[in-house]
Amino acid sequence: MRPPPRWLRRVLLAPVVMGLALVLVGTAPVWVVLTLAGSPLVPGFLRPLRLLWLTTVYLLVELVALVVMLALWLASGFGWRVRGPLFQRAHYRLCGRAMRVLYRQARWVLRLHVRIEGSAPDSVPPGRPLLVLSRHAGPGDSFLLAHALINWYDRDPRIVLKDALQWDPSIDVLLNRLPNRFIAPGREPAERAESEIASLAAGLGRHDALLIFPEGGNFTPRRWERAIQRLSALGLQQMATRARRMHNVLPPHPGGVLAALDAAPDADVIMVGHTGVDHLLTVADVWRALPMDKTIIMQWWLVPRAEVPAGDEARIEWLYRWWARIDMWIESHRPAVPTGAEPAAPGAGRAGLRRRRAPQPPPGE
Repeated sequence: MRPPPRWLRRVLLAPVVMGLALVLVGTAPVWVVLTLAGSPLVPGFLRPLRLLWLTTVYLLVELVALVVMLALWLASGFGWRVRGPLFQRAHYRLCGRAMRVLYRQARWVLRLHVRIEGSAPDSVPPGRPLLVLSRHAGPGDSFLLAHALINWYDRDPRIVLKDALQWDPSIDVLLNRLPNRFIAPGREPAERAESEIASLAAGLGRHDALLIFPEGGNFTPRRWERAIQRLSALGLQQMATRARRMHNVLPPHPGGVLAALDAAPDADVIMVGHTGVDHLLTVADVWRALPMDKTIIMQWWLVPRAEVPAGDEARIEWLYRWWARIDMWIESHRPAVPTGAEPAAPGAGRAGLRRRRAPQPPPGE
């Protein structure tokens, strides 16, 4: 849903969320008693209490972040210098701390574990900007990738996000003050989104990383079918055939990737695949899975800039080859689908739970 105008988000949504946080904290004992009483009636150990805890923590983080950002806005001269280097750094630190709190709470309450494999961003030669191209699936992958970049690898991430996320007041205020872009897929020309991506990439500094999701949205079987039909309708039969062979990812949209590569000629590239909770496609799926007790595996591949081909056609071919590789990696690392559950995508149930190395804690955790 398209978010309301900015002035309405500031004067209405932000105070509402802050009020909800205060009300929830003030009535917390009542809600704890109610959720404990209702927990035996719901499958999953203390599922309602876990959800209450996460909701309360999230709203408190929202409240604190909004208060801090109001103070920063006042200190910057009522927004006059809020995009200056000093205040940009302060906002990145606030973002990192908020993400750290939310990540640790989610890891504890949901019993989630994250394992990093491959060439993580700290293996990149220092002082070089990064383009991070990730598959898009499951809840919170944007959050997890941004958290990893800012807290584990000391990068300042720039992200291209859907404009609907501006319904969240802290995301709206914080990310609009930092170099990010909100786009409206399907409601604005693709050329505009590519121009926004190019402007972000052109300004990448030594410690920056631009995070892009070339698929344009979370993977679902329905979107997979529609994407293939769209390629066929455009007469791109070869690309449609290749997309149909990839059962775990959507065919990538090359326009934004090409724009970023052209605008940041010195940036190395990191490809990211991940799996573990990508079969949770809706809020109902997440609710039924609580507590999750799962391991999220993130695989990073470093592509030095010298290995990125020149020319649009060669780069599109390169991108599709990488997406096919990510698809194969997901197939070989996907956990077994529980009995009676539907596979997340055509062919997703073929691979069983593979023998892997023991989980290792992420850097800095």
